[in-house]
Amino acid sequence: MKIENLIDMYETYKMKFGPDAPKKISMLFAEAKDSHRKEFLNSKTAQKARAAGRRPDHEQSWRAFKGKNLEKLILHIIKSEVEALGLKIVDGNKLERTEGSKLSQELSEVKRSLQVDYGKFGAHQPDVDIVIYNPKTSKAIVVISSKVTLRERIAQTGYWKLKLAADKATMHIKVYFITPDEDQTLISAPKPVKKGRAIVETDLDGTYLICENDIEESDKVKTFDKFIGDLKRLL
Repeated sequence: MKIENLIDMYETYKMKFGPDAPKKISMLFAEAKDSHRKEFLNSKTAQKARAAGRRPDHEQSWRAFKGKNLEKLILHIIKSEVEALGLKIVDGNKLERTEGSKLSQELSEVKRSLQVDYGKFGAHQPDVDIVIYNPKTSKAIVVISSKVTLRERIAQTGYWKLKLAADKATMHIKVYFITPDEDQTLISAPKPVKKGRAIVETDLDGTYLICENDIEESDKVKTFDKFIGDLKRLL
């Protein structure tokens, strides 16, 4: 299954659910899972597992597929609205993997604007999934991590926020987290709060939930529909 299939499914959801379509992402992935399972069981990976006397592990393959493509789907969802603000958006993983010499001048400058300085150990790009930048200056203004659950790298996202904030050259970059929160770490703020909610409330600039649950919101934890409004205010 390819990301194009998920995007086509999402566009169908948009026609059916309108502005509530992003809330249905978990439903969309649940629907896509059956198709993915059929393709996986006929794949070379599954065939090799059977030949070795092992049962093909679809769940492992599915988790990797879901995590990898959630970020691409979110990029698709917000791309047109981000560009309507005069900004541009790029896949952060692709930006990190591609050598500067193979990027356009604009993207090469964007990549440099993100670098975290480790002194004698060099400069390195944060592990982020999406980068929003100003094409007039070719500088990043927002980075986004997008994971299915908070167990997947929320502490790492907090770490990158602290590293970016520690340097005058990158301290302006906002670090956001977008998630369907399938382990329901963020929907409420009991006392004491869960570790994941404590991290996003303390260390990140904002977290946006794409789910149908009722959410106990705060200045840092909000429903996904508020993301573009917050981005506008940032500008």
